Amino acid sequence: MDKNLRIIISGGGTGGHIFPAVSIANAIKAKYPNAEILFVGALGRMEMQRVPAAGYKIIGLPICGFDRKHLLKNIAVLFKIWKSQRMAAKVIRQFKPMAAVGVGGYASGPTLNECAKMGIPCLIQEQNSYAGVTNKLLAKKADKICVAYDGMERFFPADKIIKTGNPVRQALLETKMSREEARKAFGLEPDKKTILIVGGSLGARTVNESVLQHLYLIAKSDVQVIWQTGKYYNASIMEQLKAHQPIANLKVMDFISDMGAAYKAADLVISRAGASSISEFCLIGKPVILVPSPNVAEDHQTKNAMALVNKDAALFVADAEAPAKVMSLAIETVQDNDRLDMLSQNIKKLGLPNSADVIADEVVKLAQGK
Repeated sequence: MDKNLRIIISGGGTGGHIFPAVSIANAIKAKYPNAEILFVGALGRMEMQRVPAAGYKIIGLPICGFDRKHLLKNIAVLFKIWKSQRMAAKVIRQFKPMAAVGVGGYASGPTLNECAKMGIPCLIQEQNSYAGVTNKLLAKKADKICVAYDGMERFFPADKIIKTGNPVRQALLETKMSREEARKAFGLEPDKKTILIVGGSLGARTVNESVLQHLYLIAKSDVQVIWQTGKYYNASIMEQLKAHQPIANLKVMDFISDMGAAYKAADLVISRAGASSISEFCLIGKPVILVPSPNVAEDHQTKNAMALVNKDAALFVADAEAPAKVMSLAIETVQDNDRLDMLSQNIKKLGLPNSADVIADEVVKLAQGK
């Protein structure tokens, strides 16, 4: 089986789709080192760089999303969908996959549609508590649907659903540093309460504004702050900080390469509510204040956040209210040990370990059935 195992994995567009896709591929390769895995992504999207960097071959389709503001532009979009379906069919005939995995994102639509037409078993992985459009459309054709939240029967046939959780970056779980060592690595005091602020690799404007408007609050507090501004906003923020006195308990970075160390250093995190981030917080039991992005389809980040908030496993601040509220809430919460312990215990109960392994086993079962 090992020698002949051939799997297509399709989707992407965001890190929230790409991290799970690569994790599933890695889990398959760990079990079956000779397996052939081919990724299919969308040209111009981040998977075209991230997947080869992880060591896998990827083919790009010219597909893109519909433009809801400029309807006439969708004539070109329809042509790209038609062309992508033809290209996907050709790739599938040449590669001859034994099973296909879709993780959401533009490319998974034509790829899994064509696989299903050819009788190739399909598995889709839905990261969010509110299913994405592509996965909802593919659900009837999928043999298995792997999810991370309860109640997904709202979107998918119940008999196909397996609750596996979301695969996360393995390096986060393998950090050997102590909390004190991690703080020292960031140039911080080893025994002071620490807040980590992240808005994704590019950053989050509202989260950054929340910090800029309350620098005085941080400066006079007895806590220390690691602030990842994101590369997009960093130059502007560093310029604005020149107008202020240096703040010894504030560590400003454009990007954090070792998130395992950053999470270890932190007593509390302020974050967006992407599915991958939430899965990471659950597995490491990290108290978090979630500020969902309003700029996502179907407001799915708010739905992700509320799935935790309703179980007393996270705190929630709406994006519009964050500049006024989130820093004072964070400074108050990080000094409340009882509240931190409750949040940590409750969020850890929601973690599903070994997700990538479980999904990989399901993919291989489908391939063996084929």
